[in-house]
Formats: sequence, structure tokens, C-alpha cells
Amino acid sequence: MGDLSLVTIIVIAANVIISFKGFNDDAFFEKYKFNIGDIQRGAKYQLLTSGFLHVNTTHLFVNMLTLYFFANVVIYGLGNTGFILVYIASLILGNLLSYIFHKHEPHYRAVGASGAVMGILYSAILLRPDMMLGLFFVIPIPAYIFGIGYLLYTIWGMKKQFGNIGHDAHFGGAAGGYLLTLVLAPWVFQSHLLMVILLAVPLVILFVLQKMGKI
Repeated sequence: MGDLSLVTIIVIAANVIISFKGFNDDAFFEKYKFNIGDIQRGAKYQLLTSGFLHVNTTHLFVNMLTLYFFANVVIYGLGNTGFILVYIASLILGNLLSYIFHKHEPHYRAVGASGAVMGILYSAILLRPDMMLGLFFVIPIPAYIFGIGYLLYTIWGMKKQFGNIGHDAHFGGAAGGYLLTLVLAPWVFQSHLLMVILLAVPLVILFVLQKMGKI
């Protein structure tokens, strides 16, 4: 947390400006949202653009508030360029995972920066696993416990199709943040090896379940 860096301000501003454009312009929203049918017809740009649209101001606020909490940790650990790479890669990977899981549902649609924000969150956890997070903003919990627990919850949500939530995009974004951070900051293997292994467990579980046709 702390003062916002310029790169964080730019990312938040882009989300706010594009989201409010979408709130007030249905044609704009429909063109740039994530939609399986559109993507299959060639609108590949939606894999990126949908991550800057939101359903409403609450959706936008929650994503940008989470980004605010963890952006500086990633910027400090990976630099501005690393932060942007993690953000964009997590956004796209989250949407790609959604595409894989919903490719036979042409009317499936989604918007939001959740995949990108989850990537930043999990990057921050890898870089600073000693962080304490406030569950429901009240209950203190170690970052790595939250990370593992949330990914396991996400797998359950994907399996049960629980709620109107893009669990697959969340998971894809988290996986993107995890993998890219390991590439950009290999020192994490030496400094936080146990955390690297523990956070990989849900990724392995998802892979096995998918191979078994259980999800």
C-alpha cells in the first residue's frame, strides 16, 4: 500500500475511463466485452479489451481497491515494466482459460479486471508471503494461506458453477501472476521455495481434474 505510483494511476484511470464509457454506451460495451461467439468469429481483441470494462461501479471499485492494496508490492519487486507485464499477461491468460472452459457456449460473456488483479495479488503473495491480509478487512490471515485457500475455493467454484462469478478467469489470472513472477524474479525460488511449492498445489489439482474430465 502507500502512495500510488504513476503506472498504477494510469492503469486505474484506463479502467475507470473505459468502464464509464461502457456504462453509458451499450454499443461500445457490446463490441468490447468478452463473448465466446464474437471471439470465435474473429474478435480476438476482446481477450484484452473486456478486462477494462465492468458491470457496474461496485464491480469496478472492488477491483481497483484490490489493485491499490497490492500494486506497490509488485512494482517494488518487479519494477514498472514487470508490473505491467504481470497485469496484462494475467488478464489475457484469465480470459484464455475462460475461453477454454466455455468454448462450446457461444453466448457466454464476461467483463472485468478480476483476472489481471488476481495476477497482481498472487505476484504480491509470492514476493511477500509474510504479508498479513485482512479477511473481510478485519480478520488477519497470512498471505500464503489466503492464496492457497482462494485457489482451492476457485476450483470448487469452477466445478460447481457456483454463483455468477468468473472463477476460471480468476484462476487463470492467478496462475499468470504466479508463473510470470517466477520468470521475472527467479530469486523467489531461493527465498520462498516452500511458498512456491505450496502455491503450486492448487494449479496441479486443477490440471489433474481437467485431465480426468472432472471439471
